[in-house]
Amino acid sequence: MLRRAVGGYKRGSFSQLWLHRRCIHTNVIDTLRARHFVQAVTSEAITKRVETPVAVYCGVDPTASSLHLGNMVTLMGLLHFSLAGHQAIPLVGNATGSIGDPSGRNTERIALDHKELAKNVAGIEAQLIRFFSRGTQYALSRIPNLDPSSLKPVRVLHNADWYTGLGVLDFLGTVGRHARVGTMMARDSVKSRLQSVHGISFTEFSYQLLQAYDFWHLYHFHKCHVQIGGSDQWGNITAGTDLIHRMHGPQSDKSEAFGLTIPLLTTASGEKFGKSAGNAIWLDETRTSPFDIYQFFVKTADSDVERFLKMFTLLPLPRIAQIIDEHARAPHTFIAQKLLATEVTELIHGPQGVQQALCATQVLFGNRQTLEEHKFTSDDFDAAFGCDQRMVKVASANVVGKSVADIAVLLGSCKSKSEATRLAKGGGLYWNGSVVVDSKWVPSVEKGDFVGDGTVGVVRTGKTNYRLLKLLDS
Repeated sequence: MLRRAVGGYKRGSFSQLWLHRRCIHTNVIDTLRARHFVQAVTSEAITKRVETPVAVYCGVDPTASSLHLGNMVTLMGLLHFSLAGHQAIPLVGNATGSIGDPSGRNTERIALDHKELAKNVAGIEAQLIRFFSRGTQYALSRIPNLDPSSLKPVRVLHNADWYTGLGVLDFLGTVGRHARVGTMMARDSVKSRLQSVHGISFTEFSYQLLQAYDFWHLYHFHKCHVQIGGSDQWGNITAGTDLIHRMHGPQSDKSEAFGLTIPLLTTASGEKFGKSAGNAIWLDETRTSPFDIYQFFVKTADSDVERFLKMFTLLPLPRIAQIIDEHARAPHTFIAQKLLATEVTELIHGPQGVQQALCATQVLFGNRQTLEEHKFTSDDFDAAFGCDQRMVKVASANVVGKSVADIAVLLGSCKSKSEATRLAKGGGLYWNGSVVVDSKWVPSVEKGDFVGDGTVGVVRTGKTNYRLLKLLDS
């Protein structure tokens, strides 16, 4: 549908068509600039180039089995291109991943064996497919007039596909002939390593040629004219644009290739996030749960929350400005942080992930009133705490008639009933967020003392020790 419509427009009117459909900026580069995604571009002509459809790629090396928030920043940039009608190409570097990118590192990466590399590749590919699928669904509920039939299917590629069968002599004759050692030595990633105690191996020194060849291959065979990446990828990206220019001739129209870098994810204080920084927030829910994603963003500093709303969500900018204004008038409500946490959790894990995160948040930080207001079901508790050892499942027949002190001992919240009694007298024993003053009190399903469809009781001792009782049919 979009292809036929574009065919009737002159060059340069593509963005005008999408202005009508998306109600956002007239150019995706303007959108990215407004949302703090642009660190640098190889040429300002990129703005003109993306006025008509173009293929855009970013690469991810499978150094782990999961993507993290640092990767997500770049993928959000690629998602914006996709939603603007361009062809998005996430590239899994299963070839380059066996070498290791020296960018941003003080030491050489540990080589992965074939089994671990294959596991990582499978994990990354599945996550990329899931991210863009959920990202598109999320966008449909946030961007007015977005037509899903107009979007091009995202194409996940592997660079091992074009290195298989490519010999060393062929590679040197094709790529090495156009590479200049002086330029390669001048790359920041190389210079910093040369000045370090460990130096740099020839393997890592050659990495930039491999990424350059990736760009050339995608340019030549997939009509890909734009590469995006983190700001630490500037040298590798420009190596690709240089190779394309040299192989096609600097004066040729066929040498039209562009690079765009995105700022690395940091807080206002300059703290970095990622594997190398040791504080990675993973997109794999088995490594970082929806609850932990939610909690990470709900704790965002006031100085970061507006920037994160622009980068990690697809909320319209006027809506973000409105939220920030409301937050400034009542910062104690954390309205901006709560919105940010909800939006990002939905983008990564879908609406069901948000429900899991909110359920866990209310159980751990809420009270009886908030638990009842949210009306969490038994399934919600299972989804939020199904793999959590703090939730103990017990046949209801084994709990009927037992006091809260008995239940606290059963769950491991207290070592003995006497300990539970002491806590209750001191105001340190809670049932579903309410203080228990009498340890002999007996919770009753019939009286509505259990939440989650009458199947869940939450025992808290002190400030942070939580246990959940899940009743099972006898």
